[in-house]
Amino acid sequence: MSQHPDVTIGSGNVFADLGLPDADALLVKAQLTYQIAKRIKTLALTQNEAGQRLGLSQPDVSRLMKGRATGFSTDRLLALLNALDFDVDIVLRKSGLKPHSTRVRIVEETVES
Repeated sequence: MSQHPDVTIGSGNVFADLGLPDADALLVKAQLTYQIAKRIKTLALTQNEAGQRLGLSQPDVSRLMKGRATGFSTDRLLALLNALDFDVDIVLRKSGLKPHSTRVRIVEETVES
């Protein structure tokens, strides 16, 4: 007879699931960092090229590419996205969700020719 491990459904925020303080802020930073790394790959930039474009050292770009946002504020991550030709819109709306949630939503616009 096989034993099945107990499965706990996650909340959608691993940081909250781990009980970390500021879990919403950590999730937003993780999502922004992911988008920065994705954009650098899409543009086929080397870490040195990305560093020059972003005003960062190569080791800092390497950290971002590995999903490590430690040392970067949310404002700084948003500025880096701007430097990678992303427009960032912040939308505030009354939440009907309990508990309140913070999320990053990516909207990819298509360009018509």
